Amino acid sequence: MPQTKSDNFDVVIAGAGPAGAQCARDLATRGYDVVVLEAESEDEFPRQSNKSTGGTFPPMLSSFGIPDDVVMNFTDDVVIESPNDHFAQYQPGAVLDFGEFKRFLVADGKREGATYRFGARVNKPLVEDGELVGVQFSGGETVYGDIVVDATGPAAVLSKQLGVTTLERDKQAVAIEYEMDGVHLDYPGYADITDAMMLRLDHDIAPGGYSWIFHTGDETAKVGLCYLQNDAHRRYARDGMRIDEYLQYWLDTDPRFDAAERIDGRHHRGSAHLQMPERLSADNFMAIGDTAPTVDPVWGEGIHACMKSGRAAAITADHCFIANEVDTSAANLSGYDDLWHSEVAPEMRIRLLVSRVLYQAPNDRLDTFVRDLRRIDADELAKADDGSIRYLMKLLHVRDVPLLARVLLASRT
Repeated sequence: MPQTKSDNFDVVIAGAGPAGAQCARDLATRGYDVVVLEAESEDEFPRQSNKSTGGTFPPMLSSFGIPDDVVMNFTDDVVIESPNDHFAQYQPGAVLDFGEFKRFLVADGKREGATYRFGARVNKPLVEDGELVGVQFSGGETVYGDIVVDATGPAAVLSKQLGVTTLERDKQAVAIEYEMDGVHLDYPGYADITDAMMLRLDHDIAPGGYSWIFHTGDETAKVGLCYLQNDAHRRYARDGMRIDEYLQYWLDTDPRFDAAERIDGRHHRGSAHLQMPERLSADNFMAIGDTAPTVDPVWGEGIHACMKSGRAAAITADHCFIANEVDTSAANLSGYDDLWHSEVAPEMRIRLLVSRVLYQAPNDRLDTFVRDLRRIDADELAKADDGSIRYLMKLLHVRDVPLLARVLLASRT
């Protein structure tokens, strides 16, 4: 099919997830011509891309003007479980209906003037005379823009082809989640997870990863797990078991699910990469959201990080356009990289290191970790959560040195 130069925009965004849709909202509010190309059909959106547990916290809701009617349940606590212990901390949060959340972002962006094209699967960058000028989608159709933004998630469709992103398979976490009814939220011998978001570190259930229960109201909850194909997974995995079977094993063996049933049509799959991004921008180009990648599951709230990356990209684009002469060069767009490291994912390197240590630590060490969480006070824990090495050291033991060495060596190879 011949290509025609039929459309021109200030910014072309591939993908209508939280990062892409938020970037479009911000740009449209600033008065720019922005188009979002989304692979799914509008009637079904986001059936295939409804992949998040939807856990978030008040700063995200207030910062981005997210309405309460996309929240399934407001929660009071975050709970960390290990095989034989648990730690609970008061931390108000919200479990979103992720589909409704994404539909709100799209609708609000349209109200601000953003253009959306559904059934438009982006397949390659459009390069003319060595310069990125737009994208090709859906069988040869083209759209042109001064800046192209890749928000296609772990697929990183444009970033990979442009050589901006290299996503490593052994650093990809795969996930599955069911929404369930009849969950026993306060079962004897377990943490009370009523109005809570709970993460469980237990290699028997999720070797090389973690599982979760997010209370969504009444006796309903989002229940899922994820893991990486890391050394811990190879060490603790059962031969031949796939991720669906691990989740079913948990449902069969945890008494909290004895009377629980899956809710029809509420079944989600997803993936994310746990690695430092190599680059985030290039001439006329930025990578946002999980394309970067941004998510670090143990420390949580990937949605907020994705939204912040979309906003950082919009701020950077605005800077490029408001100058006397439009400048979308890599040098000018590198301001996005600075914002990403300072505002979107600060201290990400140390946070990734701690996450990998937790994924690799044996179950008895995970029990000790939970006990240590109770030992340090709330202020120290908050500083550790922010990635402070000084306070993270309070959670480490001498026995962790060989494990730390293995994780550091693996992260450099």
